[in-house]
Amino acid sequence: MYDYLIVGAGLYGAVFARQAKDQGKSVLVIDKRPHIAGNVYTEEVEGIQVHKYGAHIFHTNNRQVWEYVNRFAEFNRFTNSPVANYHGELYSLPFNMYTFNKMWGVVTPQEAEAKIEEQKKAAGITEPKNLEEQAISLVGTDIYEKLVKGYTEKQWGRPCTELPAFIIKRLPVRLTFDNNYFNALYQGIPVGGYTGMAANLLDGIEVRLGVDYLKEKESLDSLADRVIYTGPIDAYFEYRLGYLEYRSVRFETETLDMPNFQGNAAVNYTDRETPWTRIIEHKWFEFGKGADGRELPKTVISREYSSEWRPGDEPYYPVNDEKNGALYAEYKKLADEEKKVIFGGRLGEYKYYDMDAVIASALARAEKELG
Repeated sequence: MYDYLIVGAGLYGAVFARQAKDQGKSVLVIDKRPHIAGNVYTEEVEGIQVHKYGAHIFHTNNRQVWEYVNRFAEFNRFTNSPVANYHGELYSLPFNMYTFNKMWGVVTPQEAEAKIEEQKKAAGITEPKNLEEQAISLVGTDIYEKLVKGYTEKQWGRPCTELPAFIIKRLPVRLTFDNNYFNALYQGIPVGGYTGMAANLLDGIEVRLGVDYLKEKESLDSLADRVIYTGPIDAYFEYRLGYLEYRSVRFETETLDMPNFQGNAAVNYTDRETPWTRIIEHKWFEFGKGADGRELPKTVISREYSSEWRPGDEPYYPVNDEKNGALYAEYKKLADEEKKVIFGGRLGEYKYYDMDAVIASALARAEKELG
C-alpha cells in the first residue's frame, strides 16, 4: 500500500517523510505517542509554548540545514545564555570572563588564563583520563568543583572519574565576555513552537498516532516496501543481546501566577544537593511575549530530574561509553542484515544527536535512498 512506513513522527521521521513525499512516494507515518514532533513537541499553556520533553534550542553552522528548516518555520532570535546556580551563587555560562571574574575577581583574559593554568598544574594533570581530569585541565579545580562536578554527576548518575573525557571536550570556555552558549552561526526557536514546524513538514502526509509499531510489527511491515525505524535499536531486536543504557529525564511542570520566576530561560543547579539539574522558564524562549506580542501575566516552569533509564521509561540520552559502544556495534550488525529497514535518528543509531545533526542525517539518508 505504501512505499515507506516511517516509525516515529520526530525530526528524523518527519524530514524523511517530507523528502519521500516530495519525490512522489507514498508514505505512512506512525507514532506511539498521541502527538507528532517527538521530543521537540511543544504545547501552548497560558499563551506560552511549553517544551514538554525539555528545552530544545535550535543551533547550527550548517547553512543547508538552516535553509531547510526555514522552509517550515519562522525562527526567532533566541540566544542561549544559561545561568549556573551554586548554593545561591549565580555564574554566567558558558564559562567566560563574567564567570572568571565572579569566581576569582580576575579582570583580564591573561589573569584568567594564569589562574586556570596554575590550578591545572597543581592538579598534576598532563593526559586527562576521565571527565574530572579533562574538566580540571580546561577550567581549573574551583570551577570544576562548583559548576561541573555536581551537575554532571546528577546528569549521568555516575562519578566524574568514571565518565569518559570526551563528554566534556566540547564544553565552551572563552576568555571573552561572550555568553552565547552555542556560538553557532544560526540559532533560534520556531515562532509558535516546534509542533507547528513538524506539522508543516508532515503536511499532506498520512499520520497515525497512538500506534505501537513493535506490538503490531508484522501487520504494519506488510503495508510498505521499506521501513524507516527511529525507535530504540535494542527494542527492535527485543533486547536479545542485552539492554543499551540511556539516561532518562523526569519533568515537574507547573504554571505560576506571576510574570517572572527566574528571569532566564535556563538556570542550571550545579550543586549535588539540589535534586533537579535545571529549571526551564519557557516564556523566555519567546522573550516573555505571546503570539500577539503582548507581555504574558503568568509563567510556566519545568524542573528537570535526571535518572537511570529502566524498561518502560522514555530514553533520552545514549550512554556513549566503551561498553555500550561495543554492544551497539553488535546490534548494528543485526540492523545491517535487515534489508527492508533503515535505522535512523538518536535512538535508531544510538547517538547523541543535536537537532541539526538529526536533520542533516535524515536529509543525507533520504538523498541516498531516493536519489
